Amino acid sequence: MSTSKFMRKVTSYLGKAFLYFGIIVFVLLLGGFISDLRNFDRTKGGYEAPYEDYTGEPINFDELDQSNEGMIGRGYVMNIGLNCTTGMISFEIFKQKVDYRVVSERAIKVHQPREACIKRGFEPEF
Repeated sequence: MSTSKFMRKVTSYLGKAFLYFGIIVFVLLLGGFISDLRNFDRTKGGYEAPYEDYTGEPINFDELDQSNEGMIGRGYVMNIGLNCTTGMISFEIFKQKVDYRVVSERAIKVHQPREACIKRGFEPEF
């Protein structure tokens, strides 16, 4: 076998190996991302006022880490944060923070983030 045929074969195998590795990493990241979103809020239903007919477990804020701004739920791929002053929910992915939205009325009633923030020494304005 000539050197050029050998190199083409090696390059072909290496290319396939990197392709499969990339696919596996992408699937793992996607799975971690989906798992992080599903595990943060485990409630369903109760989307209409008075927000009482929900099922599942509300967020246990005692399990979250505290930051200078509020609380952070650490996940596999991303962290979900709650600013205890403004009520802003944010996502942190690869050290990039993205503000998502202010806590909804349903979340205030079901998960009770105000009480959790007060318990940790913050003064919520939401």
